[in-house]
Amino acid sequence: VPNLQGPRYISPVPSGGFVVSEECGDVKVFTSSCELLCSLSSKYGHQFGNPAGVCMDTDGSILVADEQRRTVHLFPEHGAPICLVSTGLQRPAGMACSSSGHLFVADTVENCVKVFKYCVRPP
Repeated sequence: VPNLQGPRYISPVPSGGFVVSEECGDVKVFTSSCELLCSLSSKYGHQFGNPAGVCMDTDGSILVADEQRRTVHLFPEHGAPICLVSTGLQRPAGMACSSSGHLFVADTVENCVKVFKYCVRPP
């Protein structure tokens, strides 16, 4: 995939494609044939500081850690972005989501992994 601006983190999506963060730039979603599907900053009108870790949850939402702003935002397939974490992170980097609604965020300044519960599914 050419023409990325400092690709940093990448995560697969269930459709066979992938999402990738670009240093000091954007987060882009690609199809399984490596074609650009969308840019999150364009689609949502969201301004990133320095996007880092990316992942997709079981609902199809994309989660993005912003190193510069020390936040984690959720980008649903439909609707506006939601700030999930706005405090408690020093330098969020890699992330992963569990099927039970837990978000794992590596904080490189504090040398730890922080766990957040952000989605509760009915039994």
